[in-house]
Amino acid sequence: MSDFFKKLFSPITATLDFIQKYFKSLLFLLILLLVLAPASSESVKPPNLATVQLFGPIVDAEKVVRDIEEVARDDDIKGVLFLIDSPGGAVAPSVEISMAIERLKKKKPVVAYAAGTMASGSYYAVIHATKIVANPAATIGSIGVIMEGLNIRPLMNKIGVKPQVVKAGKYKEAGTPFREWTPEERKEIETHVMDIYRMFVRDVTRARGLDADRPETFADAKIFIAEKAQRVGLIDAIGSIESAKETTKTLAGVKEARWKEKSKWERYIESLAQESARLFAAQLRGWVVR
Repeated sequence: MSDFFKKLFSPITATLDFIQKYFKSLLFLLILLLVLAPASSESVKPPNLATVQLFGPIVDAEKVVRDIEEVARDDDIKGVLFLIDSPGGAVAPSVEISMAIERLKKKKPVVAYAAGTMASGSYYAVIHATKIVANPAATIGSIGVIMEGLNIRPLMNKIGVKPQVVKAGKYKEAGTPFREWTPEERKEIETHVMDIYRMFVRDVTRARGLDADRPETFADAKIFIAEKAQRVGLIDAIGSIESAKETTKTLAGVKEARWKEKSKWERYIESLAQESARLFAAQLRGWVVR
């Protein structure tokens, strides 16, 4: 009887042994198929519209700028929809993305769509878009700058830790968490923060055609719902993502919209990267535009 069952289940046993032995190879082949598989077989015509995403805190601009440059070089792409759901982030990457969009707009129209939050650094990033459209419930604005820091001296005194510092330059230790900042250091930090804030307000004013003499109406770190943001001139229209797509199609001058889509594997990798960036950003403190 035992021999009978051995013969009966031998194909299953052999299959399980094969999977266990060649699991890594099978996994590699599966990934390879996902990467090489075509995104869609609906049309043989090349896509003429593309989307670029900015989701989560802005920690680094490399990925977004690379995506922008890729669609800028593609002559088949006639218009770009820039999707945003970000609370802002570091100053320099936000400005880098802003300049990349400004370069892109010289070649083809760019529509920015606030899917959720488009505030501070993420708003700075899209000020040069041809049109800015927002979800009715989107949070927009927060044109301001903040530097945050800790004073952990009381904790250090409690646990018996004393820092040792060698420095050259009066303000080299400005912003240190190991003691309270001196009045001179605080004043210097405030000067730097105000320099960035004035640059932020100046660039928004020029890009959006706003009144430079009345920054309190749109800046001052205020946040707006879409209706109020449109009223003060921060956005151009209110609508759904479908209306933003239609605006992109119209500005691009194409009759049939064919959107460039990424493969499932690319979307998975991007999702993983965005989540990693979010977790990493949660640990950071320093200069932020938000």
